[in-house]
Amino acid sequence: MADEFMKGFGILVTAGLGWMVIAGWYKTPSFQGTQLLGEYPESPDVFSQIAIYLGESLFYFAIFGALAFWVLVPAINQARQAYDDRS
Repeated sequence: MADEFMKGFGILVTAGLGWMVIAGWYKTPSFQGTQLLGEYPESPDVFSQIAIYLGESLFYFAIFGALAFWVLVPAINQARQAYDDRS
C-alpha cells in the first residue's frame, strides 16, 4: 500500500511543480494581482501554445494520476482479493 501511495505522491508533486512553473510564467500578470490563476495571454506564439497545453496536461495528470494510485489501484486490488477469497 505504501508503494502506491508514494507513486501517487510522486506524480502529484512532480506534475504539480511543472504546472506551477508554467502557470507562474503564463498566468501571473503581476505580483499584486491574481497569481497562478490569471488569464492566459491573448495571442500566444507557437512555443507559448505548447507550454500552455503542457501546463494544462500536467495539471490534470497530477490530479488524475494521484487519484488513480490512491483510489483506483487499491480498489482494484481489494476487489481482486475479495473475488479470490470467494472462490
